[in-house]
Formats: sequence, structure tokens, C-alpha cells
Amino acid sequence: MSDGGGDERQYGKLYPVARAVLVPVFRAGWRIHLLGAGNLPVSGPAILCPNHTSVIDSFLLPTALPRRITFVGKAEYLDDWKTRHLFPALGMIPIDRAGGDASKRALDAAAGVLQRGELFGIYPEGTRSRDGKLRKGHTGPARLALRTGAPLVPVGMVGTRDIQPPGARAPRPFRPCEIRIGRPIDVTRYVDRPDDRLVLRQLTDELMYEVRELSGQEYVDEYAARIKSGEVTIGSGDLEELGAQLEEDAALARKAS
Repeated sequence: MSDGGGDERQYGKLYPVARAVLVPVFRAGWRIHLLGAGNLPVSGPAILCPNHTSVIDSFLLPTALPRRITFVGKAEYLDDWKTRHLFPALGMIPIDRAGGDASKRALDAAAGVLQRGELFGIYPEGTRSRDGKLRKGHTGPARLALRTGAPLVPVGMVGTRDIQPPGARAPRPFRPCEIRIGRPIDVTRYVDRPDDRLVLRQLTDELMYEVRELSGQEYVDEYAARIKSGEVTIGSGDLEELGAQLEEDAALARKAS
């Protein structure tokens, strides 16, 4: 397990500068209302788990919070010149959604963020909702919480889809949004069962229920991931879950053969 130092700090080196520039711009450009701020831990690690309906979510949440937050994001953002430097400056840890060692390193880096007593953000749906509905959560955030003991904090982001709808090249100015922070979910009662799939699903379903209550979205009990042309498209939230499921399926296949 990472000790929280080393390479992880390459992400977010310019966070204070980026925040100093972006916060005034975003607060002037949009009416951002932070609700439930008292539910955000004043210090110590926590995993913030927001719904995700707009590209601008990853900018609005950090600018609204009083504490620094680090996110994971798809590694493809580093291929685009517009986001190659900006997202890492804001603390985004790139994660290879194809899995493998790169994914494990990114999740180790996430654990390192929490071990430093900081906030970490991850979208439990694994990807952005195109239709605005809330999808079934992946167990990655719960696994990370059980690994580190950090609480899960549900977050409902309302109005961000109106600011920048899917396909819009630029956000619409002067529109309001609300960022609603829910009560933290304490996972310490389950820390001795980090690989229990029933526990992981129970915590995840509890988290998604709270996110739904905060966001007011219609809930769809299916994953946002899709299988197209033989290629599995997954979100960052379910990398460890997928690996565990593949191992379980392989073990069942060996028994059956």
C-alpha cells in the first residue's frame, strides 16, 4: 500500500494556484450554493461520492468546497491539450479504465490521498449520466473506504446539467446550481470484512440511496457501463469490482471443468 508520498504528489502541485484563479471566475460566472456544509468533515480523510451529469461537475465541486479535494479521472483527459495540464493541476489522478497495473497504481494513489488525511472524490456511477438519471453504483468507493477506514460522503449536484448539457461545447453563464452534502456513512463497523461482496453492495446501495435523496434524480437499477461491439466500457469506480468478479468467474469455471 502506498504511504501517500512519492509520485502521487505530482498531481495537484498547482492546486493552490489553480484554485486562486478558478474560484473567483466560477463564483462570478455561476451562482453556486453549497448546502449541508456542516456534514463535511472539518479534518481527516473522507471519500466524496457525487452524482455526475455534466462535464463541469469536476470543476464546480472543488471550487465550492472549503477543503482540497482530489479526483480520479479517465486517462484519456491527458490526451487532450485542453485538459492535459489543467486536470492534473487541480489534483486529478488519471486512471486507465482498461484495467491492469495502471488502474491499481491509481487506486493506490487514491488510498495515499486518504492516508494523508485529505478529501478524495470519485463518481460511484463510474461515468457521466447522459440522460440525467442516477445509475446503480459500483463498489469501488466502498472498497476504498473499507481499505482506509474513511467515511463515504454522499453528494447531490443539482443544476449542473443545465449549466453544461451533454454535447455543449461551453457552459452557460450565470445559471444556478446546488451542491448538497449528505451525512457521512461510517464504514468502520465493516472494516474486518473488506472483501465481503454483500457488505460492499450494502454500503454502495446505502450510498446511492442517499445520493438519490440529495439529487432528486430518478434511479435506474442498472450500471451505466455498456458492452458495445465486444468491447466492455467501464467507469473508474468499478475496476477492483470487475477484477474480483473476473477472478470469481474464473474460479467457478475451473470447478465446473
